Amino acid sequence: MEITEIVIEGDTPGISWRLPVFHFKGSEPAAPKIYIQAALHANELPGTALLHFLCQKLQKADGEGAILGDITVVPQANPIGAAQWHYGEMEGRFDLGTRTNFNRDFPLISIRDRDSLVENLDRYRASERLKRQLIHMALGADLVLDLHCDDESLQYAYIDEAFWPEAADLAAALNMDAVLLSDGESSAFEEAVSFAWKYAVPGEKKSHFADNLSVTVELRGQRDVYPDMARSDAEGLWRFLAARGIVRDDSVQLLEFKGPATPLDNIEMIRAPQSGTVLFHRTIGERVAAGDLLATIITRPGMADGSIDIHAPQAGLIVTRISDRLVHRRGDLMKIASDKPSAAGRKPGTLED
Repeated sequence: MEITEIVIEGDTPGISWRLPVFHFKGSEPAAPKIYIQAALHANELPGTALLHFLCQKLQKADGEGAILGDITVVPQANPIGAAQWHYGEMEGRFDLGTRTNFNRDFPLISIRDRDSLVENLDRYRASERLKRQLIHMALGADLVLDLHCDDESLQYAYIDEAFWPEAADLAAALNMDAVLLSDGESSAFEEAVSFAWKYAVPGEKKSHFADNLSVTVELRGQRDVYPDMARSDAEGLWRFLAARGIVRDDSVQLLEFKGPATPLDNIEMIRAPQSGTVLFHRTIGERVAAGDLLATIITRPGMADGSIDIHAPQAGLIVTRISDRLVHRRGDLMKIASDKPSAAGRKPGTLED
């Protein structure tokens, strides 16, 4: 194992951030190469805990000669966001300097232009330099995993339809409850990686991949950071590495993924029609029928007509729920994976900002 460090110079004098990168050299040049990062949203830490335990397993495997493909691990991919504390709380999702989501606005390039990402870096802001160096590392691999989490959530992933169903082995290895099939139409990290592969030949879009993979893994909710859970997730990721021939472990046998694989058009984004206090009647992991009562919002406490009931627009599985109990108008409440397209429609790209 080798540990290197990327230094991100700040945009003001005397400020810099350090980004440790763990490298495990594989013994078989033909084996797949994988890049794994966590905490791009710096306040989403289940992936950091997972990678802590995975690195321990990889170090042991390294000593036993069991690492076949090159593995690059970045346990905390966003030191800039991790340093942003506002009135005692970390703001790790949005760059306070630009108001941009740290997982948006990644450069959309062809893979053949990969090296241009790190040319003349001094002309970019610190957050852009970070993004360019992260995606440059990722595009040196065949498989890319970006570890995130939701608010209150089941274990699920966003997987571009171009990688499905081959990516079902990842869903099985991590015991995912659901897969959300995306359209690859955003500038988020995993979709910027897949964009580079899709347009390897500029002007020609490749629509299906068997040997490449770029995925956003949602490791349950923000508060699901526990030692047993992280170790279990690390074991799951190890099973995926073994199944793909990146590490040697003949004992690994994957079960078939049994969960739903739902297109984003079939996701019901349940939003608050007005601001108020939320009383949830249903929780993550429950299946609901059309018309079921999901939540009550108290809009005018004490008034006879001071609450609004919210019902399920169609049947489906509750995948996520917010942890806040005071919501603003049009604020997200739940995601429900359904069998049919949502009547609400959606614009291409991500479900949330």
